[in-house]
Amino acid sequence: MENKRIMTNDEYKRYVSDRTPKSNTLLDCLKAFAVGGTICLLGQGLHDLWALLGVGDNETVGTLTSITLVFLGAALTGLGVYDRIGKFAGAGSIVPITGFANSVVAPAMEFKTEGYVMGVGAKIFILAGPVILYGTIASVVVGLLTALI
Repeated sequence: MENKRIMTNDEYKRYVSDRTPKSNTLLDCLKAFAVGGTICLLGQGLHDLWALLGVGDNETVGTLTSITLVFLGAALTGLGVYDRIGKFAGAGSIVPITGFANSVVAPAMEFKTEGYVMGVGAKIFILAGPVILYGTIASVVVGLLTALI
């Protein structure tokens, strides 16, 4: 029978610390800011373009801008480009609306092999579902508080 030695908590913490890749927080923040800002700049450019084309009032222009950004995020996810952007930018790629599109499309692609009902249908909102749920709950709570105050 093998004699296995059990690590203490301190030994395990040291083991994990030695093997965890070190990150440059400042550089990571700068990359996230640059990419997130670029996505927002793209959104503003699309907003201005839709307005220049005269497609409707400000609400319609805003809606078209959001739809275009979601489409671009979904398309770039399908092409495998958004994953590379995410690896480079971290949170800078998941915070804008394009990150939401990515969080819906990525699981749909991953679980497609399990079929359209139990794969795509059951897993499509696996990442975005909690955001939708808690966002809806928060908006109801804020709305109720606003009505009461």
